[in-house]
Amino acid sequence: MAGPSPQPYYTPISKPAANAHVNTWKRNNLYSLVLITILCSLSYLFGVWQHGGATTSFTTPSNVGSTPPCVLPENTTTSIATTASKTSNSKALDFSSHHSADDRGIGKVSGGSAKVYPPCDVKYSEYTPCEDPKRSLKFSRSRLIYRERHCPAKHELLKCRIPAPYGYRNPFKWPLSRDLAWYANVPHKELTVEKAVQNWIRYEGDRFRFPGGGTMFPNGADAYIDDIGKLINLKDGSIRTAIDTGCGVASWGAYLLSRNILAMSFAPRDTHEAQVQFALERGVPALIGVLASKRLPYPSRAFDMAHCSRCLIPWGQYDGVFLTEVDRVLRPGGYWILSGPPIRWRKYWKGWQRTREDLNKEQTGIEQVAKSLCWKKLIEKDDIAIWQKPANHTQCKKLKKVYNSPAFCPNQDPDKAWYTNIETCLTPLPEVSDGEEIAGGRLEKWPKRLNAIPPRISTGTVNGITPQTFQKDSQLWERRISYYKTVNNQLGQAGRYRNLLDMNAFLGGFAASLVEDPVWVMNVIPVEAKVNTLGVIYERGLIGTYQSWCEAMSTYPRTYDLIHADSVLTLYKDRCEMEDILLEMDRILRPEGSLIIRDDVDILVKAKRIADALNWDSQIVDHEDGPLEREKLLFAVKSYWTAPASSDQDDSKTS
Repeated sequence: MAGPSPQPYYTPISKPAANAHVNTWKRNNLYSLVLITILCSLSYLFGVWQHGGATTSFTTPSNVGSTPPCVLPENTTTSIATTASKTSNSKALDFSSHHSADDRGIGKVSGGSAKVYPPCDVKYSEYTPCEDPKRSLKFSRSRLIYRERHCPAKHELLKCRIPAPYGYRNPFKWPLSRDLAWYANVPHKELTVEKAVQNWIRYEGDRFRFPGGGTMFPNGADAYIDDIGKLINLKDGSIRTAIDTGCGVASWGAYLLSRNILAMSFAPRDTHEAQVQFALERGVPALIGVLASKRLPYPSRAFDMAHCSRCLIPWGQYDGVFLTEVDRVLRPGGYWILSGPPIRWRKYWKGWQRTREDLNKEQTGIEQVAKSLCWKKLIEKDDIAIWQKPANHTQCKKLKKVYNSPAFCPNQDPDKAWYTNIETCLTPLPEVSDGEEIAGGRLEKWPKRLNAIPPRISTGTVNGITPQTFQKDSQLWERRISYYKTVNNQLGQAGRYRNLLDMNAFLGGFAASLVEDPVWVMNVIPVEAKVNTLGVIYERGLIGTYQSWCEAMSTYPRTYDLIHADSVLTLYKDRCEMEDILLEMDRILRPEGSLIIRDDVDILVKAKRIADALNWDSQIVDHEDGPLEREKLLFAVKSYWTAPASSDQDDSKTS
């Protein structure tokens, strides 16, 4: 390419004549060029002599991060880091699953790794660091505080890989997984005994079957949901997101999926071992959680519908604080559904082994709290009662002048929900101009809701996010998902993945681009992120949670089939150890599950060393825009390995 001629060198002290300077400049440059050529040649010959005639390659792992040659060959499509990763991975990554239930052994860490992360003891196969039953005993049992998150101190963190139970197998593919799970994956029969009459779960040889029953589902969850559908409209797309408190094995959420309603199910880790684990094994969204002293990790106005079926939460106690929290996360005009005690107590009081007076007092208390929240009771029919939250607080503010309890919360952030105390005050809805307006803005019905500009963005309440930002992000993720599927062809094959995690979801573009696939995505907004966008994600009809990745997630090991992490390692660079984040990813990823980590190349080179030590099969590949982008992608597959067979298991196989 032609350019301007070199200008005469100039300093303020001396300014030689132009012609004399040009001649001197040419002569000096010629001498310098000859001298540099001689020195380079001598340096090269010395290097050849020192290494016995062998030339040094830029593709060895030890040279990753060193200065690359100034001129790359034409049509180069890989970065130096990518080339290095390909050297250690001579064949392309295989994302498909291969193991059977008979596969044995523990994965071996490659000898070249700088650090080894050994397998943990088999007793940790269901380890949930922040809901550890032993640690929970140190905390108050009042209001179930001991079942909340209580994470280990830094010196208590495990530096080992959580084993899968012996005989672990890939879960059944959706939708078959809704009804079946392998016994070896969740080896607990307690619920088959404790809930046998209620038809939650059955043990059948090497598997569990989920008939769709429940305490209040005598005819199955499907029929129960049909009964709800006769009372409120579940078919027109106005209800998309739901929350199920005390979910059991999440049959309610499982059967809502066929109606295009996405439920966030949660239950504490308690004596009914592995309720949430069963839900996740079925391919249903769920988290370990409890209504106690802290807010639920969701933004305000998130859910169209909230549900409690014999969830045993004392709704009328503690000044109605638990219903107040449901009100915070419930969307204007949203529904709260209650079935089980005390609803229809006049018929069931003997079977519930409680007195009429006690049950009547409980229902009266619930009714009073609901009224104080300005909810309207729509209907109570048979075993189901439904209340509706107002579309705005215009009338409620007038009522509060007469009935001041609970008062509106003063100057609080309604979306702040990470270790935030629940308050007994009422979360005020956004202001409206008239009594018919929906506070916060009207949402489109599903599926238009997914790609419509969310009200939080259109009203300018999310700092720095405009409608143009939203549209560009949607286009960006369509392109990125297309690229991901060219690298990992399994991502485009229905049934290979079901439970997905996006560790830094921003506006939910990753999940939105996969909405037509038979998957669901847990969208996480890190509490350290610059902008809180989780409310936007819920307004799109998607689900998610808050999380600090310096701590463990409230879920069981082997929850997710695929984990996506966009700039997560950079976000936590000076906050916590990279190895702890990757160990947590290893804990919650299924054997033969996949990872996609986007980040700066220098960060990914360090991450790859840890990935090798974790025995992941990994490779750094170029950005979708080509090799000149500093941002790269680490694609990885977790190896299949399990805990060794116990003596009992060995005996049973030989017999």
